[in-house]
Amino acid sequence: MDEDHDRMYVGSKDHILSLDLHDINKDPHIIHWPVSERRRMECLVSGKDANEECANFIRLIEPWNRTQLYICGTGAYNPVCTFVNRGRKPQLSKHFETQKGTFSKSDTLKMKFFAEEIFHLEPGKVESGKGKCSYDPKLNSVSALINGELYAGVYVDFMGTDSAIFRTLGTKTAMRTDQYNSRWLNDPTFIHVHLIPDSAERNDDKLYFFFREKSSEMGQSPVTQSRIGRICLNDDGGHCCLVNKWSTFLKARLICSVPGADGMETHFDELRDVYIQPTQDTKNPVIYGVFSVSGSVFKGSAVCVYSMADIRMVFNGPFAHKEGPNYQWVAYTGKIPYPRPGTCPGGTFTPNMKSTKDYPDEVINFMRNHPAMYNAVYPVHKRPLVVRTNVDYEFTTITVDQVTAADGNYEVLFLGTDKGTVQKVIVLPRDDLQTEELVLEEVEVFKVPTPITTMKISSKRQQLYVSSVVGLTQLALHRCDVYGEACADCCLARDPYCAWDGKSCSRYSASQKRRSRRQDVKYGNPIRQCRGFNSNANKNTLEMVQYGVEGSSTFLECQARSPHAVIKWHLQRDNSDRRKEMRSDGRILKTEQGLLLRSLQPSDSGMYQCTATEKNFKHSLVKLQLVVLSSRAVNNVLVEGGAGLVPSSLHSSSTQWTPSAGQYKDLLTILSQPEMTLINQYCQDYWQFGDPLLGALKAKDLKELKEQKKPRNRRHHGEEEEEEEEEEQEEVET
Repeated sequence: MDEDHDRMYVGSKDHILSLDLHDINKDPHIIHWPVSERRRMECLVSGKDANEECANFIRLIEPWNRTQLYICGTGAYNPVCTFVNRGRKPQLSKHFETQKGTFSKSDTLKMKFFAEEIFHLEPGKVESGKGKCSYDPKLNSVSALINGELYAGVYVDFMGTDSAIFRTLGTKTAMRTDQYNSRWLNDPTFIHVHLIPDSAERNDDKLYFFFREKSSEMGQSPVTQSRIGRICLNDDGGHCCLVNKWSTFLKARLICSVPGADGMETHFDELRDVYIQPTQDTKNPVIYGVFSVSGSVFKGSAVCVYSMADIRMVFNGPFAHKEGPNYQWVAYTGKIPYPRPGTCPGGTFTPNMKSTKDYPDEVINFMRNHPAMYNAVYPVHKRPLVVRTNVDYEFTTITVDQVTAADGNYEVLFLGTDKGTVQKVIVLPRDDLQTEELVLEEVEVFKVPTPITTMKISSKRQQLYVSSVVGLTQLALHRCDVYGEACADCCLARDPYCAWDGKSCSRYSASQKRRSRRQDVKYGNPIRQCRGFNSNANKNTLEMVQYGVEGSSTFLECQARSPHAVIKWHLQRDNSDRRKEMRSDGRILKTEQGLLLRSLQPSDSGMYQCTATEKNFKHSLVKLQLVVLSSRAVNNVLVEGGAGLVPSSLHSSSTQWTPSAGQYKDLLTILSQPEMTLINQYCQDYWQFGDPLLGALKAKDLKELKEQKKPRNRRHHGEEEEEEEEEEQEEVET
C-alpha cells in the first residue's frame, strides 16, 4: 500500500492491479502477466492442476524505488520476477504503435512522458524467482526488501520440502538457513517479517520472522508450535563452517495460552497472523498475534500481545540443548563462547568485529547446534487479550488502529474471521487490574462466507481494506450514524471514533467545542455525560398502532442498538394503571428482534412498551398499541358489507368464514380509521402469502426467526444478560 501516491498494489492469478485508495473500484490499472503456453503445458504434464497451480500467481510485491516495484510470481511452478513501472495512468491502446513514424518531435517527447506515467511491466527485466517466491501457490511466503536486498521466507524447491530464509539481490552475499536441518526449520508456515532496530547503532538491526512449525520428539506425534526468529541484516555467514548460511539465526517459542485454576494451560498454538503496532520508540513496537487451536478437542482462537522487552529477554537468556534424540530439551549450562551467539558484528557489543566471518569457529559451531532458545516468550500479563471459544468461527487476520478519544488513547482491533466477517473490538482496563472486552461492531464483508486472508488499514483515509480468495473490498473505520440520534445511544456505544456533538453522533474531533461534546469510552455513562440531553431521549420513541385478529399471531418488533442492553417488554391493558412484564411461555416468545404473540386473545389488547436498560440507564424504544379484532365481529362486518356475496351457510357463528380480497376492501371502507394503512398491508400480505403464523408455529419456523439477523450486528462477550424481577410500575429514568 503506497499512501503517498494513493495507490494499492494487488497480486492475483496472472494479474497485477493498481487501485485507487479512495475508491478501489474506480479506474483500476491492470497488468496481465500470464505464463507462456509452453510453460503451462510443462506444468500440466508434471501432474499439477490447471486452474489452481498451472498459472502465474503473484506472491511478492515490494517497492524497489519511487517509480518501480519488484514483483514475483509462481510462474506455473517455475518462479519468475520482474520490475513494474508504478505509473499513474493505465496502459494506453496501441494507437501510438499503429501511427509510428507520423509524429513530430514534440509528439515523441509527449509519448516518452506518457510511457513513464504508464503502469506497465519493464521489458527485458524478467529473472528467476527461486529463493524469492515459492513454487506452490498454496504455500505461504513472506518477504522484505531492505536497502536493495530481498529477505524472504520461502520453499525453494519444486516438491515443497526445502524451506529457507533467503537473502538475494543487492551486493551482499546470498544467504540461507542450514538446509534440511530440522533444528533450524521444520516444515514451517511463514506468517510475517518485520525489521526492528535494537539500538541507535545500525549494525544492531535485526529482521524478525514469525512462523509456525512442527516440533516432534522421539516417540511423540508432531505438534504445532508458534515461533519468532531473527537474523542480523549484516550477517555474512561463517568462514569455514556455515559458509553462505546465517550465523546469527535464533528462534524462540511464542506462547499464547489461558492459565487454568489447576495450573494447567490451554494453548492456542497455531499462529495465524501478526500485526506490528508502531510506537514513538521505533525500537519497541507492540506485537499483536492471532492464534487458533490445532487440535480437534475444541474450536477457538485468541489474540495475544507481546512486548519487545520480553522478546529480547528470551533471546538473551539460556539456549536450548539436547544431548541426543532420546534426551529432553534442557537449558544449556556450559560455557557460552564470545561473542555471544546471535550478536551482530560491528554493533554495540562487537565494535571491533566487522563481519561474522571474523567470529571464532566455536561461535559458529555453537550457533549451528543451538539455534533455539530454552525459554518461551509469554504475552503481556501472561494471558490473551481476546479469547473466543465455543463459537462457530476463528480469527484469521488482525490489524490495529490507535484512536484518540476524549478520555485517552485507545487501540481498536479489527479482527477478520474464517466466515467472512470483521469484528471491531476494544479492550478496556478495569479498576481490579482486569480487562473488559467490548465488541463495537461486526460486519459481514462478503456475500459468500469465505475466510479473510489479508487486511490493511489506512488511518490517513480512515479506511480498512479487506481481501479474501473471492475479492477485495474497503470499509470505513467508523459509522457513527448507526448509533442513533440520541446522546445516550451515542454514549452507550463507547466507540472511541464517535462522540455526541450536541445534535447527532458524529466523528470525534479534539478540536470540537467541549461544551457540546459528549463521549465516555471507558465507562459509557449516559446519565453523567448526557445530562440535559436525556430529556429528549424518549422523544424519538416509536409510537404506533398494530392490529391483530383473534386466534392468529402477531409480531411486535423492537431491537436495541446496543448489544449490551437488557430488553424487557411490559403490557398495560386498557382501563388499567398496572403494567405487567411479558415473559416467554407456551404462547409468548421473546426474541432478539422482538415479541411473538401466538393465538391472540382479546386480553392481549393494550399498550406494549419495549424498554432497554444499560449502565443503569433506562429508556423506551417502542410504544405500541395492540388492538385485537374479534374474529366474529370482523366476520359480521364483512357479511353486512358483502351485500349478499357471502353464502348463507357461512352466516352461522359456528362456521369459520374466510372472506375474499374484495370483501376486505369493503371492510376498510366501513371502518375508515387513520390506521387503515396498516390493516390494508396486513390483508394484502394475507392474500398474497397466507398467514404463516396462524396456529402453532413449526419448530423450523421458530429456529429461522431466532437465527434471523441483519448484515451488521454487534456482540458482547464476557457479560451475561440477567433477567431481574422488576416492580410492577417502572418509570423511564431521564
